Amino acid sequence: MASKLLLWIDERFPLSKLFKEHLSEYYAPKNFNIWYIFGVLSLVILVNQLLTGLWLTMSYQPSAEEAFASVEYIMRDVHLGWLIRYLHSTGASAFFIVIYLHMFRGILYGSYQKPRELVWLFGMAIYLCLMAEGFMGYLLPWGQMSYWGAQVIISLFGAIPWIGEALQEWIRGDYLISGITLNRFFALHVIALPIALLGLVVLHIIALHEVGSNNPDGIEIKDNKDNKGIPLDGIPFHPYYTVKDLVGVVIFLIVFCAVIFFFPEMGGYFLEHANFEQADNLKTPEHIAPVWYFSPFYAMLRAVPDKLGGIIIMGSALGFLFVLPWLDRSIVRSIRYKGVFSKIAITVFAISFIALAYLGTQAVTESNTLYSRAFTILYFAFFLFMPFYTRYEKTNLPPKRVT
Repeated sequence: MASKLLLWIDERFPLSKLFKEHLSEYYAPKNFNIWYIFGVLSLVILVNQLLTGLWLTMSYQPSAEEAFASVEYIMRDVHLGWLIRYLHSTGASAFFIVIYLHMFRGILYGSYQKPRELVWLFGMAIYLCLMAEGFMGYLLPWGQMSYWGAQVIISLFGAIPWIGEALQEWIRGDYLISGITLNRFFALHVIALPIALLGLVVLHIIALHEVGSNNPDGIEIKDNKDNKGIPLDGIPFHPYYTVKDLVGVVIFLIVFCAVIFFFPEMGGYFLEHANFEQADNLKTPEHIAPVWYFSPFYAMLRAVPDKLGGIIIMGSALGFLFVLPWLDRSIVRSIRYKGVFSKIAITVFAISFIALAYLGTQAVTESNTLYSRAFTILYFAFFLFMPFYTRYEKTNLPPKRVT
């Protein structure tokens, strides 16, 4: 009966064909390591965010008068509402953690190089969409930090010449952040951006499966095939990697649940203490800072004394990630076989990004501003000097087959 049902579906929808193309007959390199689990984990968290977000909308009221109270109602009176809210809020931070690690793996092993430029660009578009989704959702609790953080970010658009003031008003829908701002952010967060995000994820996976996955050695497994056209160094994604990834997913869920049940606020980094106070446009918090996953770019913004210059620096920090495939002139992909300059550069880049993330959450002081400027310079140096140190450094010869 099951086989008849499958045959009936296949005559009307290519279910078996899709399963073969993207799972059982999609050959992935056999030397994947732990760095390759984060793509799967991001899909797990995406499902969590969609389901918990849908459940939260059933009790949330997107109005300036009722938003904060409805969040308190979810936490106190809705059955398991506290758990759903913590799954969503912790999931947001977990999403960015795995995305940052996933992007770093791509940089580490050169997964952005030819022929995977489009895979990287779709991934970066997903990252931008996530940032917009996080920013829109950050206002919804209508707490003090949500309100004033959004106020600071939206005010940045006012520094854009000629159109800045009009753009600010258009984003807010009012002269100040108000109920209409909350309502339109809610619509974008719940409907428009998730649809765009799901579409980009599908395009990202299709592009990846068209050119094939990269691997820690950075060599093409399609270059070595048997007489049946099967890569000698590849194994079917299902069942081998589906089972292997399942172990990683279980471990991740154990850690994820531990955070939810024991320290969901993470000392104020996942849920800021000021956000447990209702938004008050007459009471400015002593220290305004965005949630941690925006803090590296916020630190860069504060490092520049001019507001327009800060916006340009912040935009350039993202823009350089988009053009990364054309900045790297190395003849090898993986960091395993690149020269000492590339290894030093990527280490300094990682340290500078983490340092900026920390500095962006701290209060403005003279020393913190100096540190932010120094680490911002190091961040940009990674990209600006890449065409030179990747072209002229001495590299090792990668193997012809995966190790």
